[in-house]
Amino acid sequence: MPACTHDTACALPSAALEAAQARVRDLAAARQPGYSLAQPFYCDEDVFRVDLERVFKRYWLFAGHVCQIPRKGDYFTWRVGNDPLVIVRGEGGAVHAHHNVCPHRGSILTDKPCGHANKFVCPYHQWVFEPDGRLFSARHMPEDFEKAAFGLRPVHVRVLHGLIYICLAENPPPFEPIARDVGPFMEPYEMERVKSACSKHYELHANWKLITENFRECYHCAGGHPEYCRVVLGAGTDHPVYSKDKHKDVWADREAHWKRSGLATGAVRFKMDSWYHCARYPFRPGAVSQTPDGKPCAPLLGRIPDRDAGVFAIVTYPNFWHESSGDYFMTIRITPLGASRCDADVAWYVREDAVEGRDYDPERVSAFWRATAEQDWKLGEDNQAGILSSAYRPGPYGPLETEIELFIHWYLKQVAG
Repeated sequence: MPACTHDTACALPSAALEAAQARVRDLAAARQPGYSLAQPFYCDEDVFRVDLERVFKRYWLFAGHVCQIPRKGDYFTWRVGNDPLVIVRGEGGAVHAHHNVCPHRGSILTDKPCGHANKFVCPYHQWVFEPDGRLFSARHMPEDFEKAAFGLRPVHVRVLHGLIYICLAENPPPFEPIARDVGPFMEPYEMERVKSACSKHYELHANWKLITENFRECYHCAGGHPEYCRVVLGAGTDHPVYSKDKHKDVWADREAHWKRSGLATGAVRFKMDSWYHCARYPFRPGAVSQTPDGKPCAPLLGRIPDRDAGVFAIVTYPNFWHESSGDYFMTIRITPLGASRCDADVAWYVREDAVEGRDYDPERVSAFWRATAEQDWKLGEDNQAGILSSAYRPGPYGPLETEIELFIHWYLKQVAG
């Protein structure tokens, strides 16, 4: 995934941040349940800085995949707000995350989106750091200089079946619950044993919350995602809200098949205060992969027993979406840039021993989600453009948008306390 270009404005001074947080609390208190948020939540820069401080600097963020850093010394960089970060492979396969900031005078260590470095050398005064963050050498410093006190500032990092999460908080939320609840769904895919088939970077003119809200409902699917509705059961006008019992026999048959195959079934649902969700749901009869025609596009992943493993999806607030077919999976990482801008990085993965040109075609692997994601980006940008209008007023959520209310409840709890 490429490095992102971000606004360079400094964080709000503490007094200004407190004032902004007080304003957010007032806006949250005035919000009518079941309605979208007031305009400032989507376009006010002070509200956006509160989002950074109370959401993105407190929760686990999806950063990337371990296959981006296969060897010791391989690294990639990322920026969250004004915090440049570097994620690097260390000794024994360990994954480390650090602030990409030299503890000497504050220079960034590298401005490259990715690369390889046996040691990081600060370009300013040539202090040298190990991949695990320890200071290796600091030229021309006094003999009594304590190198151990000047390592890179670490960032909390966890790896969940190949997915790298980082947290900027001093005391991050527990990570064990997601590993316990979602891990069993992930295990048969062996997601740590994959390679990137392709990736694509998008710069979006939309607030990050609008992109999240869009992914939490399928009210728009019938009109916005013909490819998705053609392949996935229950999307669009076939949603259970519209036709509760229409496909119950197909669902029951597929769930019984998955259980016999040793695949976890059902879902881990969002609750009012939780930050992760996963589910498995069926393809339409005749489809076995998220491709334009529903046909396979790559060898089966890991220990997936047969072609019809359904769709396995993960969402983690505030910045990650994932969907797996039996033969590939895709990830979407959202990076907030400003009150009405964010980046989206989409990557597609196939099993590590698959051969391009023989076992898979990157264009075919990515076709379904290129179409679906780009439709979503357009919907999000149109949504943002309308919200900026003086005519915008919060509108009511419908029966297919109840998951948004859960997200809004979670979000307001973070920013308003």
